[in-house]
Amino acid sequence: MLPRAPLYTERLCLRPYEPADAAAFFELLHADRPRFQPSFPDRLQAVRCLADADAALSAFADDWRTGRFYVFGIWHRAAGEYIGDICLMPQQKGQAEIGYYLAAAAEGQGYAREALTAVTEFGFGPVGSQRLLVRCFLSNERGQAVARAIGFQPEPPPKRPVWFRNSDAMSQIRRFWLVRM
Repeated sequence: MLPRAPLYTERLCLRPYEPADAAAFFELLHADRPRFQPSFPDRLQAVRCLADADAALSAFADDWRTGRFYVFGIWHRAAGEYIGDICLMPQQKGQAEIGYYLAAAAEGQGYAREALTAVTEFGFGPVGSQRLLVRCFLSNERGQAVARAIGFQPEPPPKRPVWFRNSDAMSQIRRFWLVRM
């Protein structure tokens, strides 16, 4: 089991959630629910009220203990303000996927790049991943720019049969990979 320790960047503190974070976690999700719906429908479905937020944070702690999922809240160090979330989910064969979101007011200030850099180091370091994945909608130019800025490389779109029922949805997502050197 990896210790539940924070990661620090120049301006941010990424730390595993504590029970006292439930209100801030819920409020951010609730305030930006329409904006997050396309990318994080499962998270929004699971967190519909403050009690759900408590349960989600408890589940995140359990997932951390088992190594299934590592979820960090993102706080601005100087202001002490909660501004988003970033997670790393180990998969098979040394691969892990990273997902993140920021409050609308926190976008465009380089915070996502700082957080992604820290979690990439965490993934390749303590977690021991060999290959990391970030997925973005084609329309999410900012998200793609963040992945590229860290060194993630886009994967060519997969070839799917026309009859594949989710082919439209899959063609709207771009996958970016970074391999441990």
